[in-house]
Amino acid sequence: INGKRAADLCAAPGGKTAQLIAMGAEVTAVEQSQSRLKRLQGNLERLGLKADCVLASLLDFRPEKPFDAILLDAPCSSTGTMRRHPDVPWTKGPADIAKLAELQEKLLRHALTLVGPGGIVVFSNCSLDPLEGEDMVARVLADSPEYRRVAIDAADWPGLEEAITPLGEFRTTPAMLAEEGGLDGFYACVIAKI
Repeated sequence: INGKRAADLCAAPGGKTAQLIAMGAEVTAVEQSQSRLKRLQGNLERLGLKADCVLASLLDFRPEKPFDAILLDAPCSSTGTMRRHPDVPWTKGPADIAKLAELQEKLLRHALTLVGPGGIVVFSNCSLDPLEGEDMVARVLADSPEYRRVAIDAADWPGLEEAITPLGEFRTTPAMLAEEGGLDGFYACVIAKI
């Protein structure tokens, strides 16, 4: 990612933006909330880091030229965080998950249009529900022949090899690493533009 143009979509509060900058990327951070964007800018300033911070709805965001890499850590049901947030099952029902999956699909489809040939999009969220992860990504890829899934290599994740699915996606569950206290539920995949 060093020297590449990257975008962090849904960027606040800025932790992932900071990681991209630390890896040498030229980063554009997009956030739709003015207050969250201000928090992101404050966090970057505190860390002595610089990014092009853009206030925009992701679905309206149209950069002048395509990115080499995009991170879309999408809004989700947060069912993967129930260990720390036991109220989640009471605040998010099946209708909420379906609505969030629909939004994620729109966001992912738009994000894919923002990379050039050979560019990648990393899609992630902290949901345990395949409707917000595996199923949605499979649907997008099924009717988008110009994009392909890039398998994540388990060798790059020592100690978490079991988190790499047969398709090469990343999926953690609270049952993993139980002897160390467990993990949050998390999903991620890498999609490349051909």
